[in-house]
Amino acid sequence: MLQPTYTILYVANPEASGRFYAAVLGATPIEAGAGFVLFAFENGLKLGLWSRHTVMPAAGAAGGGSEIAVTVADDATLDATHAAWVDKGLPILQPPTDMDFGRTFVALDPDGHRLRVFRPY
Repeated sequence: MLQPTYTILYVANPEASGRFYAAVLGATPIEAGAGFVLFAFENGLKLGLWSRHTVMPAAGAAGGGSEIAVTVADDATLDATHAAWVDKGLPILQPPTDMDFGRTFVALDPDGHRLRVFRPY
């Protein structure tokens, strides 16, 4: 069985996006260059930020067609994360909302990729 190990987002400026993700996720990239930035997380996920101007074959998709989701343990953590991201100036697409799967909010990165934080029921 094949198991996915990377999520790669095509971005306008990998260095700027790398700084954005370092700030909002509290992580340091393990690789950082003009065309690609890579984060590796303790849970095994790797997040790559690849220049949409240099990826081959060329990507036709823009941000907003998928999400990066982060699960939190409780409403207090969700609300604190929301407040911190608002303070950092992230555009909030959906404020904290109770939905059928749990409490959630959605923010956007500089390229319009969705970042969903949620506390599942």
